[in-house]
Amino acid sequence: MSQGFLLNLVQQRLDVYCDIKRAELSEISEDLIPIIDYTQDLLSGGKRFRALFAFWAWAGYQPVPVDTSKLTTETPVISVAAALEMFHAAALVHDDLLDQSDLRRGKPAIHKRFETLHQTNRFAGSPERFGVAGSVLVGDMMLSWSSELFGDALLHSPGEKIEAACRTEFSKMRFEVMAGQYLDVLEENAAPIRSKSEAVARANKVMLYKTAKYSLEAPLLIGAALGGAHHSELKSLSDFGIPLGLAFQLRDDILGVFGDPQVTGKPAGDDLREGKRTVLIGLTLEALPASVARIFEELLVSGEIDAEQIEFMRTAIVDSGALAKTEALIEEYSIRAIEALADLDISDQGRKELAGLTQAVINRSK
Repeated sequence: MSQGFLLNLVQQRLDVYCDIKRAELSEISEDLIPIIDYTQDLLSGGKRFRALFAFWAWAGYQPVPVDTSKLTTETPVISVAAALEMFHAAALVHDDLLDQSDLRRGKPAIHKRFETLHQTNRFAGSPERFGVAGSVLVGDMMLSWSSELFGDALLHSPGEKIEAACRTEFSKMRFEVMAGQYLDVLEENAAPIRSKSEAVARANKVMLYKTAKYSLEAPLLIGAALGGAHHSELKSLSDFGIPLGLAFQLRDDILGVFGDPQVTGKPAGDDLREGKRTVLIGLTLEALPASVARIFEELLVSGEIDAEQIEFMRTAIVDSGALAKTEALIEEYSIRAIEALADLDISDQGRKELAGLTQAVINRSK
């Protein structure tokens, strides 16, 4: 089965939903149209890992192989997948604002689009403040829309127990990712006055809650719960999803420093400019000589780093051994995930498709 067919269904579900919201916003005021324009544009791209992992976890617990040709945009699992993509897009809007990232997928971030709207129309006041306000509100609206999409899907769930299990996992995902996001913001600001010996442990906790659980474990659990998986089966899925999610984020951390802007859609070394306190950075500071670590730390905090300084920091990361250690961690987590997947009590169809997705996560370049 082509993943493209499945992703087209998810995109169609999102487009239909956005068209409905466009009409509702237009009825209130034409001034609200940028909200849906920016939302729909953001929803038109991305890797869609969350949708795919949720779908194949659901398929893995069906009594017979899923005939994908019979799926429609009204199939509950498609709406669940769309809800997860809407939630992810909302999180990106807020994340880009918090990190002050100018680009997302090679295009202006939502807060930058609102700044441009302000400047183009010569509004009064500060374009930056207007950008902040607009992106906060758009992100909040998308969060509410994700809940609405999810609720619509569960109206057609197989039973009350399955509906309750899905709601539990969806609520847990939202809670945990917000907690992880705050820990990330806190670390970026508080790290200089905290013990460097605990930097890697703190980065690991941020990585677990902000990304690993939310990006892969939660979609797996939500999809499986919708498919009727028992509680013990969900635990086994966590043993697969969490290490794979950790590998996913560690690869993201490397790409945030060494990735090709033409591929990642973000400026070279963007994580360094944003002062990200990742495992990669924690391992670097832990291993650098004190004098070099001080310079590295000052650059992280400054937020104003030129190309030459970026190159200095990259070299320091490589020379410290942190890059090699991070690659080794990715391999370790990947092996754990592959072994856990082999032990799952799911259909052959689900296992095969999840195995393909696992390799896509491990070997991704953006």
